Amino acid sequence: MKLAVEFPSVAHREGADGVVRMARAIEQIGYDHIDMFDHVVMGFPIDGRPPGPYNPAMPILEALMTLAHIAAVTTRVTLGTEVLVLPQRQPTLVAKQVSTLDTLSGGRVRLGVGVGWQESEYEALGEDFHTRGARMDEAIRMLRAYWTDPRIDFDGKHYHVTAMAMEPKPPQGRIPIWVGGNSEAALRRVGQLGDGWLASRITDAADARRAIDTIRRHAEQAGRDPDAIGLQSMVAPPPRDAEGKRFYAEPDLVVARVAAIKAMGFEWATLNATAIFQSGARSVAAMTDTLATLHTKIRAEVS
Repeated sequence: MKLAVEFPSVAHREGADGVVRMARAIEQIGYDHIDMFDHVVMGFPIDGRPPGPYNPAMPILEALMTLAHIAAVTTRVTLGTEVLVLPQRQPTLVAKQVSTLDTLSGGRVRLGVGVGWQESEYEALGEDFHTRGARMDEAIRMLRAYWTDPRIDFDGKHYHVTAMAMEPKPPQGRIPIWVGGNSEAALRRVGQLGDGWLASRITDAADARRAIDTIRRHAEQAGRDPDAIGLQSMVAPPPRDAEGKRFYAEPDLVVARVAAIKAMGFEWATLNATAIFQSGARSVAAMTDTLATLHTKIRAEVS
């Protein structure tokens, strides 16, 4: 079982050094991977725009910039996004940014992508919310062309590239692209295009089985090996009530949930360090102490 940590942007409250200390501690404790959450802006609720799941004043560091900072102060832990809202970004620029991150980190990058949910964020970035699914499919294919082809020619409905080059190529060549989301469209996208699935709101074994079977069916229909598609799940979704905020303060509950995730067929589990902060660990030191305790207990119980 591989263990990932969704990095807490709240670490920035202790300055840039707080981010460095947090990243180094995650690596030194023994976690396998660090993921960054992504939102560029958050909308306040107004007429015609209902409240979202997060406080719009929640601090969120830009994902790729933060990963570059983390890459410079770590050596082993792999780095990714969970998830980058790909269709609200210009995909040629994303290809270059992620390729450069892979080069400078020594080939440690895995890109997690999703379509997002916040229409006002798309509007602020000048992108079309309503075509995000179709553009996501094209963008994934275009990223891979940029990372592997010496000359890039791409003629899609939404994106067009003619006789362009992007160098240097990333050390990994084909950087893994994992897809987030629980909708039918997202599961289809995982099966057809993804190197893995980033699950976030699995309720029980039956829910996991349905989703995984859907992914496998789409992979087989696309002529792909479904066993080659990785599976990662959040240990718990972001807390939205008092009970959710207590979850990470109870190590036995966390360990039991990781064991259940493994039994469902997932090879990766992600601990949400922001939720650990919300559970009462209100400093970088407290968050890393909790992560160390959880890592020890999970490794003891779940191989």
